[in-house]
Amino acid sequence: MNVLGVHLLLELRQCNPALLNDIDHIRDMMLAAAESVDAHVVGESFHRFNPQGVTGILAIAESHISIHTWPEYGYAAADVFTCGSSFHPQVVADLLIEKLECLDPYIHEIQRGMIPQTVTT
Repeated sequence: MNVLGVHLLLELRQCNPALLNDIDHIRDMMLAAAESVDAHVVGESFHRFNPQGVTGILAIAESHISIHTWPEYGYAAADVFTCGSSFHPQVVADLLIEKLECLDPYIHEIQRGMIPQTVTT
């Protein structure tokens, strides 16, 4: 089987609550993560909730990087999805874990777009 993409689901527990609530930090770290793997950002949207929490998404030519934070729980849910093999999403995941000072990360990897390999005769 050929795989069209890899999707990482990040469960980021025991993160620094102040960083989870800082929209500028979230945006800067996500852009730095995209830049670190030479991803091509084609759009972005970030929002800070009242009284707390941030959501953000980077649309990248290679797919997307997204995050939703719950500072009151020290928790963030993030996705890193890349189509093709231009970069490995684990590099982005590692940077997000580091920049949020996450002490208890869990990463679930899903292969997306599993298609039969064509056989030519």
